Amino acid sequence: MNRLQIAFIALIVALSASAQSLDECRRLAREHYPEIRQYDLISQTEQYNISNAARAWIPQVVLSGQATYQSATPTYPDAFNAILDANGIEMDGIRRDQYKIMIDVSQNIWDGGLSKANMVIAEAEAAEQRSRVDVSLYDLQSRVDNLYFGILLLDERMAQTEGLITVLESNLKRMQSCYENGVARQADVDAVEAELLSARQTMGQVESSRASFRRMLELFIGQKLITEKLERPAMCEVLSSTSARPELELFDAQENRLAAQRKAINSSVMPRFSAFAQGYYGYPGMDMFKSMVSTDWSLNAIIGVRMSWNIGAFYTMKNNLEKLKTAEQQIAVQRDVFLFNTRMQTTQDDGEIARLRKAVEDDERIVELRRRVRMAAESQLENGVIDATDLLCKITDETNAALARSTHEIELLQAIYRLKTTLNQ
Repeated sequence: MNRLQIAFIALIVALSASAQSLDECRRLAREHYPEIRQYDLISQTEQYNISNAARAWIPQVVLSGQATYQSATPTYPDAFNAILDANGIEMDGIRRDQYKIMIDVSQNIWDGGLSKANMVIAEAEAAEQRSRVDVSLYDLQSRVDNLYFGILLLDERMAQTEGLITVLESNLKRMQSCYENGVARQADVDAVEAELLSARQTMGQVESSRASFRRMLELFIGQKLITEKLERPAMCEVLSSTSARPELELFDAQENRLAAQRKAINSSVMPRFSAFAQGYYGYPGMDMFKSMVSTDWSLNAIIGVRMSWNIGAFYTMKNNLEKLKTAEQQIAVQRDVFLFNTRMQTTQDDGEIARLRKAVEDDERIVELRRRVRMAAESQLENGVIDATDLLCKITDETNAALARSTHEIELLQAIYRLKTTLNQ
């Protein structure tokens, strides 16, 4: 494979990777936007929270140790002490300094559904966070669209300005020829030349704005725009139906989280049952009489079933449930506001699309008429019927009409795609 073939293949690959269409720019912006990394982080956090909730069913082990000194310990009755003394037996009883090294193992039997509720809360919170990222990335689409259509508008303005410059250059040559032949005045030549310089100055300003817009779009998509001219999106019809917006899914996720929290509150007032086993090595042991006779350390153990019930959870239960109810009402209000604003935006876009469709239908005829008037003015100038100022007015009218036609076409496309975004189509 020679160098020419390698260069050709590299060019094809570069062109295929370039962002030429609106859909491709949207896709690249979504993939490049830093917030896309939130999905993996949310999934990791969700797994950690679910794992922590599930570990409530793993036996809990507690190691501890203590050394104490008591003000009093169990002693023999006086009658029994008298018998011991009569027989010459000396038994000191339990010492006041005591030592224990303990282990406590407990196994959850029933926790009132609290651990399951915590798992559901972890899943609901993760779903809500994902929905927030979806909303953020959906908003990103509108920002990319504004830049993309802004570049298309500037491209059209550059094209019309280039056409204006071509017409002015042609008329400047014609005017100079007329001046040399004594048909036109120097002022007429100067007027056309001044208009030409102004058009070139406008071209520089448009090129600067266009370069700025392209740089911003390149920052969003994370790569260079290799093609000089972006692809104009196809004209399409907008369906009357609408798909679920990410914002509505976010409201649903918020309500699911509140429902999970309600289950956790209800579980918090339930009694809990667990099995336990305790053992310790130390002094005194559970056999008090043996410990009274001997100060040796011993192994001791106890097993059983424990029930615990936090009655204090009832004190705040009602307020906590009322707080969740208020939060649900706030979400309902936010949903209604969003749907209202969406209907308003849809109505506005429908009206804008209808207006621009009518304007585009009239623009073609207007441009054709302005072109005829300008061409007639050029002939009249050569015959001395009009001066350069009249001709420049006709040229400006034609240029403005052509620019208005192109602007209306791009604005119509932008309004259609904005409506599609509003309806999530």
